[in-house]
Amino acid sequence: MANTSSAKKAVRKIARRTAVNKSRRSRVRTAVRKVEEAIASGDRATALAAMRSAEPELMRAAQKGVIHKNAASRKVSRLVQRIAKLG
Repeated sequence: MANTSSAKKAVRKIARRTAVNKSRRSRVRTAVRKVEEAIASGDRATALAAMRSAEPELMRAAQKGVIHKNAASRKVSRLVQRIAKLG
């Protein structure tokens, strides 16, 4: 366990940051899942609408360091390709 005041403060900061990151990662996963469900149902309009909300979530998570920038770009690219195949 941390035994200096600075180490105790660092533990508190890490806990707060972990909660924020966990929340953001959850929002990303939910947004991506909604797009994938729309693609699976074959509804292009719903998939496009879901993608419009998922892409900013992914990019914001990448910007904040929750996921890697290339990973976010890859996910967006692959989802857009799958939506394009519907049309």
